[in-house]
Amino acid sequence: MIKIIHQVKGRARYKIKELYHSPSFKEYIERSLPQQPGINDVRANTLTGNILVLFEPEYSAEKIARLIEKYILEYQPQQIKSLTKKEATSTIKPVTKAQIQKIENWHLMETDAVVDAFNTSKQSGLSHESAIENLNKYGSNVLAPAKTRSDLSILVDQFKSLPVALLGVAAGVSVLTGGLIDAVVILGVVGLNAVIGYTTESQSERIIHSLGSHQETSTWVIRDGQQLEIPTENIVVGDILVLKTGGYVAADARLLEAENLSIDESALTGESIPITKSKLPLKGEDIPLGDRTNMVYKGTLVTGGQGLAVVVATAKFTEMGKIQQLVGEATTTATPLTRQLDQVGSQLVAIGMGICGLVFGMGVLRGYGLLQMLQSSISLAVAAVPEGLPTIATTTLALGIQDMRKRNVLVRSLSAVEALGSVQTICLDKTGTITENRMSVVEVHTDSQQITVCDGEFIANGEHINPYACDELLKLIHVSVLCNESEVNLEQNGEYSVKGSATENALIYMAMSAGVEIKQLREKYQLLQTNLRSENRNIMSTVHRTENNHKLVAVKGSPGEVAQICKFWLKNGERLPLTEEDKRSLEIENDRMAGKALRVLGISYTHVEASHNGNNYEQDLTWLGLVGMADPIRTGVKQLMADFHYAGINTVMITGDQSPTAYAIAKELELSRDPQLEILDSTDLNNLTPEAITALANKVDVFARISPSNKLQIVQALQAAGQVVAMTGDGINDAPALKAAQVGVAMGKGGTDVAREVADIILEDDSLETMIVAVSRGRTIYNNIRKSVHFLLATNISEIVVMTTATAIGIGEPLNAIQLLWLNLVTDIFPGLSLALEAPEPDVLSQPPRNPDEPIVKNSDFGRIAFEAGTISLSTLAAYGYGISKYGISPQASTIAFMSLTSAQLLHTISCRSEHHSIFNQEKLPNNPYLNAAIIGSFAIQLLAIAVPPLRSLLKITPISIMDGFVIGGSALLPLLVNESTKNIKLDENNSKGL
Repeated sequence: MIKIIHQVKGRARYKIKELYHSPSFKEYIERSLPQQPGINDVRANTLTGNILVLFEPEYSAEKIARLIEKYILEYQPQQIKSLTKKEATSTIKPVTKAQIQKIENWHLMETDAVVDAFNTSKQSGLSHESAIENLNKYGSNVLAPAKTRSDLSILVDQFKSLPVALLGVAAGVSVLTGGLIDAVVILGVVGLNAVIGYTTESQSERIIHSLGSHQETSTWVIRDGQQLEIPTENIVVGDILVLKTGGYVAADARLLEAENLSIDESALTGESIPITKSKLPLKGEDIPLGDRTNMVYKGTLVTGGQGLAVVVATAKFTEMGKIQQLVGEATTTATPLTRQLDQVGSQLVAIGMGICGLVFGMGVLRGYGLLQMLQSSISLAVAAVPEGLPTIATTTLALGIQDMRKRNVLVRSLSAVEALGSVQTICLDKTGTITENRMSVVEVHTDSQQITVCDGEFIANGEHINPYACDELLKLIHVSVLCNESEVNLEQNGEYSVKGSATENALIYMAMSAGVEIKQLREKYQLLQTNLRSENRNIMSTVHRTENNHKLVAVKGSPGEVAQICKFWLKNGERLPLTEEDKRSLEIENDRMAGKALRVLGISYTHVEASHNGNNYEQDLTWLGLVGMADPIRTGVKQLMADFHYAGINTVMITGDQSPTAYAIAKELELSRDPQLEILDSTDLNNLTPEAITALANKVDVFARISPSNKLQIVQALQAAGQVVAMTGDGINDAPALKAAQVGVAMGKGGTDVAREVADIILEDDSLETMIVAVSRGRTIYNNIRKSVHFLLATNISEIVVMTTATAIGIGEPLNAIQLLWLNLVTDIFPGLSLALEAPEPDVLSQPPRNPDEPIVKNSDFGRIAFEAGTISLSTLAAYGYGISKYGISPQASTIAFMSLTSAQLLHTISCRSEHHSIFNQEKLPNNPYLNAAIIGSFAIQLLAIAVPPLRSLLKITPISIMDGFVIGGSALLPLLVNESTKNIKLDENNSKGL
C-alpha cells in the first residue's frame, strides 16, 4: 500500500498506489496530514504517485508511514462510497448485446442541443437512475483488450511452415513402412525447431508486455448536482465530465465550458502541439478530427486549463474504439522469407514425388520386389527434404533476435528481423518517432540578434553566448520563467521534474539550460496575480512583488498582440521607444520564424509602483524579443535518413501536422532523395480512388493532416504497388498501419500500449537509429540463409543422383534408408547453421533492397547447384565402384560410398561460403569459427559411427582399411577442388568482361 523510497532526517518520500492519477486523494492527504502535530509540509504528485513529507526530527519515517496508512484506510468520500456500492450490486451487469449509440456531427451542434439530446443537464448532470439505465443499455466504457499471442498460439506457429509439414509427412511415411527409428529422428528435428522458435518468441512477448503503462482508473463527473470521482468504466453517454489539468479524457465528449483548456491529442491525431479548445460550434463538412476544437476524445491528455463536457460516445463507439476496430480489420502480411521458404518446400515436394515415381518405376521394370522398391523410393523422398532447413532458418533468426535485444530492440517474431532486411519503403510517423513529442525552444530573437538554441547552448553568428553576459537575453529568460504556470519539483534523484503545458515547459527547460535557478527566481519575485489568456485575448501576464517597492509585470503571448501594447524595447542595453517601423520589422521576423514551422511567442515586461492596484497592468511595456519553439527532431535522425537512402530504402513521412510544418521538417531531414519534395494533404487523399492512391504512393514523400484510416490506406497502397513496407509509430492512431505493414516498429518508452501490442519490433529506448542496424542484420540473415539453402540443395540432390543412378544401372543401393537419414542429420544441420552465421559482407548496406518476388534460389543458381551436386555424385559413385570391384555389392562397398558422400558434403560447406570468392583468396573471406567447429565436430561424429559397434550395427557399416580411407579422402577432396577451381574461372571471366 505504501513504500518508503527515500528518507533523511526530517524528510521522507513515499510511493502510494492510491495517489496515482487521483486529484481527490491528493487534495485529501495534503489537507489532512499537516493537521497532525510535527508534520510541517506535505506535497503529493498524482503523476508519479509520490508524496513528500517534511516533519520534525524527533519523528521517524516509519511512524509517518503508519500515519499515512491510517489516512489511506479512512479515505472514502461518502458520495463515492454510496455510488460504488449501488453500482457494484445492481448496475455493473454484463451487457450481452449493447445497443448502438447515436452518431451525430456533435461538433456542428450548439451546446444546448447536445445536452438535450442526452436528457442531461450542465449543472446537475445525469441522475443516478439515468446513469444506471444508460450503463445497462450501452455497456461499460471499456475497450476489448488487444489480442495478444498466447503461449499455445506461439507454439502452434512453429509448425505452420511447409518445410516442417514435409518433415511430418516423411515421419508418417516412415512409420507406415516400418522405419520407426527414422520417424523418431525426424520428429526430433521438428521438435528442436519448435523449441528454439517458441523459447525466443515467448521471451520477446513477455518483455514487450512488461512495457505496459498505467491506465487511468477513475474520472470526475457531475451526477445529481455533485462532483463525483467514479470508475472510468462506469462513464456513460450524457455524463458531464469535469476536465482538469493532468487528467486523461475518459470518453469522447462535446465541450460545454472551456477555460484556457488545451488538450494533447498527439496519440490520436499525430498533432504534436496541444490544441486550444473552445465550446463554440463549428461550420463546414468533413472537418478533420484534429480541427474539431470543441470536442475532446478518449485517451487524450488535458495539458492546461479546465472545462466541462458532455459524453457523446463511450467504449467502441469512441474514436479510439474505431481505431481498435481498424486494427482488427487490418491483416498481417507474410514476409518475403516465409513465402520463399514455402516455395522451396513446394519445389522439394514436386522433386521428391517425381524421384519416388522414377525410382519405383525403374526398380519394378528391373524386376525388384514391390515392397523393396517402395521402401527405397520413400527413403529417397525423405532424402529430398532437407531436415536442417527449418532448424537453420529458425535458429539463425533466433540468434538475430538475441543480438538485437542487446541493442535495446525487442523483436516479437522470428520473421520480423529478416523482413526488415527486405524493406523497400519506411513510413515514418512524425510525432514521437522522428520528433521527441516535446516542445523545445530552438530560436530566440532579441536586440536585432538571431540566437539558435541547440542542446542547451545559445549560439549567434557561430559563437556561443553566455546568457549572463547578455542582459536582454537573460531578462527574456527570466520573464519566460515568471510568466509561466509550469510546476518545477526537485526529484529524489537530483533531477527536476516539470509539469505543465508543452509550451510553458519548453520555456522552463530553456531557462534551466541557461543555468537559471527556477525556484530561487520565483521566490525572489513572489507571484501576486495571474491574468490568463482568453478566446479573444492571446496574452498572459503575471504580477510579481520586487525588492525595491515595485511590481514586475511579466507578459507573453501572440507576438502581434504583445508588440501592439509595447512602447519601448531594449536595444544595445538601452531602453528606446518602439516605433511603428520597429514593429513592422518585428512582424517580418515573426513571419520568418513562423515560416520555419515554429510556434512563436512575444515576450515583454514593465515595472509599476507597488501602490498600483488597478486591473490593467499591461501598458507601457518594454519589448524583449521573440521565442520560437518546435517539437525537436530526435538526435541522429537526419543521418539516419541518409543511411536509409544509401541502403536504397525510400523514406516517407506521415503526420497529422499542417502541410507547412510537415514540409519544413521534411526539408530539414532531406527526406527525399530528389531535390523536389512531394506533399499530399489528407483533403486531397480523401477524394482519390484506391487505384489513384496506389499510383501516387510511390511518388509522395510527405502525407500531411493524416487520420488513422488514412495511414492504413497509405501502407496498403504502397503494398499494392509492390513495396515491402515498414511502419514506425508510437500512438494509438498508428496501430492499424503498424499491424498491416510487413514490419511494424513501435516506441518502447514513449509509445502507447496499443501500438506496442500490434508491432513486430519495439525500440525499447526509442532510438530510431537502431533500425539501420536491424536492416543490416536482416539482409545478412537472408544472404546467409540463402547460402545454407544452396548448400542443402546441392548436397541433397547429390544423394538423389547417387541413389537414382545406382538403381538405374543395377549396381544395388549405395546407401540404405537409415544411412540417408544419418547423412542428412550430420551434414545438414550444423554445417548449414555455420553458414548462416557468416559475418556481414562489407557492402551489405550499399546494395539495394532485394526484389520480394525474387525466389530464394534464383534460376541462375540452379545450373551451379546441379554442377556442384554432379561433381559430388560422380566422385561418390567412383568410390562406390572401387568398393564393388574390391568387395562386390556388399556392406563394405556401401560403407565406402557412405563415408565418401558424407565427407564430400562436409567439405562442400567451405565452397558454399561465397558465390564468387574462392577458398584460395583468404583475404576476401573473414574467418568463421562456427564453420570450423561444425566441420571438425561433424567429422568426429562420423568417425564415431565407425568406431562404436552399436552405431556401426545400426547404420549397417563395416570397418575400413587404410587404402579404403585414401579412396574416401580423395573422393571427398576432389569435388571441393573442382568446384573451387571452376568458381575462380567464372570470377576471372567476370573480371575480364569488366575490363
